[in-house]
Amino acid sequence: MSYVDLHCHLLPGVDDGAATMEDAVAHARRLHAEGVRDVACTSHVKRADFPGVTIEQLGALVVATQREIVAEGLAVRLHPGGELAHPDALELGHDQLDQIALGPENARWLLLECPFEGIDDAFVAAADRLVRFGYGLLLAHPERSAGLLGGDGLERLEPLLRDGALLQVNVCSLLGNHGLDVQDAAVRLVRAGLAGCVASDGHPGTREHTLQLGFHLLLRAGASSGQAYRLTQANPRLLLRNGIVRALPPAEPAGAFDAASMDVSAQRFGSELLARQ
Repeated sequence: MSYVDLHCHLLPGVDDGAATMEDAVAHARRLHAEGVRDVACTSHVKRADFPGVTIEQLGALVVATQREIVAEGLAVRLHPGGELAHPDALELGHDQLDQIALGPENARWLLLECPFEGIDDAFVAAADRLVRFGYGLLLAHPERSAGLLGGDGLERLEPLLRDGALLQVNVCSLLGNHGLDVQDAAVRLVRAGLAGCVASDGHPGTREHTLQLGFHLLLRAGASSGQAYRLTQANPRLLLRNGIVRALPPAEPAGAFDAASMDVSAQRFGSELLARQ
């Protein structure tokens, strides 16, 4: 296995992830042992509860952490990134955003955190702003967003998905750590083909599972081995290498979006994702 984790709080001493460099290296040992070969370092960026995180320091910290990992003989490659909350996505300039974007120059993308309170106008406005700046979007843990399936959350995300945004489901959600409703939403997104990838959202010291567990949880959720491979290895690797390219406008007007069944929409979005690959 060669897992690619696009959401991990591995960098030491900046947010609620690894507290020290020793903690980061210890988690890297677990990643190495469990077959995770590429990790996007997605520290919380400019969130009010983590005032010590500055975008300008993250690149150097990735280099320093990678140096320690290589010194331990561990085959884990780090990629600079960040987890962006939507209030900050409304304020940060293009230069700052580009420092935490991933993917190649012509298809850069950002990890945008879906708010736990639900998909609202402010989140949509933030996402639209990033798209206008030319970035693709990977939407972190939508299953943890209130009202995603029981309300209008998924329907409100539909225009972003049509424009090329992808959904990233958390391992801990599939595990049931955030409650049965979140677990059910994660499973339904996977089964409907709406999940673009699964990531650990790992926090060394408190949330130490890796994508190896995610692979097995996907199988338990009803995914085929091929789908589990795509969500934990092939798709995230493609996002690192090829980025997210915004979708072309549909050839004809789309029908109504049925968040309850998701059958037609899931088939459409799933086929579009494969086409982009």
